[in-house]
Amino acid sequence: MALKDAFGLAYSGATEAGFSSYARAVHELQCFIGDPVGSIDRAIADDPAFVMAHVFKGYLFGLATERDAMAVARSCHTAALPLAGTPREQAHVAALGHLADGRWHESARILEDIAIDTPREALALQVGHQIDFFTGNARMLRDRIGRALPAWQKGMPGYHAILGMQAFGLEEMGDYGRAESFGRQAVEIEPRDGWAQHAVAHVMEMQSRQRDGIAWMRANPEAWTKESFLQIHNWWHLALFHYDLGETDEALKLYDGPIYGDRSTLALNMVDASAILWRLALGGVNVGDRWAALAGNWMPKAAAGNYAFNDAHAMMAFVGAGLEAPAKTLLDAQREAMRGEDDNAAFTRDVGHPLTLAIKAFGEGKYDEAVRLIRPIRSIAHRFGGSHAQRDVIDLTLIEAALRAGDTALARALTAERQLARPDSPLSALFSRRAADLSEN
Repeated sequence: MALKDAFGLAYSGATEAGFSSYARAVHELQCFIGDPVGSIDRAIADDPAFVMAHVFKGYLFGLATERDAMAVARSCHTAALPLAGTPREQAHVAALGHLADGRWHESARILEDIAIDTPREALALQVGHQIDFFTGNARMLRDRIGRALPAWQKGMPGYHAILGMQAFGLEEMGDYGRAESFGRQAVEIEPRDGWAQHAVAHVMEMQSRQRDGIAWMRANPEAWTKESFLQIHNWWHLALFHYDLGETDEALKLYDGPIYGDRSTLALNMVDASAILWRLALGGVNVGDRWAALAGNWMPKAAAGNYAFNDAHAMMAFVGAGLEAPAKTLLDAQREAMRGEDDNAAFTRDVGHPLTLAIKAFGEGKYDEAVRLIRPIRSIAHRFGGSHAQRDVIDLTLIEAALRAGDTALARALTAERQLARPDSPLSALFSRRAADLSEN
């Protein structure tokens, strides 16, 4: 008789001891805290035939966006293959196999079906939600969770995470009022839910509510930073609020402290570091030798070619540090990636490669070329993943390139567009003044 959880879902090969560690790992992932890898390793040690423990570990590594991590994801898939005892587990194993082979969309589709059949399957919902994020699928970020929401209610284990994911999906679809409400409810239930905390920050970022955002992030940082592996990204959100207000010293202080003071070598953390430094550099801020240290940590990943979103942020660092060799290596790796059969081939071909070339052109002062490369990809930029807030760097680079190129008409058009979208943003106002100055000269 397979062990069953609080929702009646069966777990083949699990004992009480192994499932206890599994449940801990699920909670840690739902809050983005602790050490879910360590917890799931304990579950596997206790119950080597616990199929969902192997699948869970595979998902953790498959979502890391690191080339080396994919080997672990594949080994977990191999271990899980002969162990699945139910159709749900077999579907999970298949989803992991696709993810480990870089077929993000197919994995997401299988997880979608699992959640349709078993809407209280929290792991299927969360992994699917993360894949929707990494593939930039805003509608599914909302609808994957929205379909399951009626099956959940307050008091159920993990309910906060469902609310937090729904909040982020609503925000990415522009439903800001409901997004903030869901996110605040989630944090009230579980203050350590870093994803829900970040969903509310996204709302405030998109609405240019910088002071509200700073107050939200500063209110209880202990809750969302303690043992949190999402804390760097959440510190990045705080830095964005200060950046938009023109408080560049505060943004640099955050960079030197919680964002990149430890000089992480994880791609997910280095993306945030590159993203804030590039924004500051676009505004003419002297970031000193910070680029060199960051670029040094990106260099071993220059040839990875496994996730185009990472490539663009690595190129920011190489350009900032003035490093030609790794920039060339990265571009060569992208050309090879575009010949592949996984989803990253399309991520790279459609958005990643032209954007990475544009970033390099910008660094070389070829602003007209940067404009030429970025303009066609703006409307499809979601295809290579990330959030609206993260992809905003594409628009910022385009506006700055147009201003520096002296393209008065385009600069005026782009800054008017941004002023309409973000009327309360001091940065929007600054861009508009600069475009007006171009017109007068």
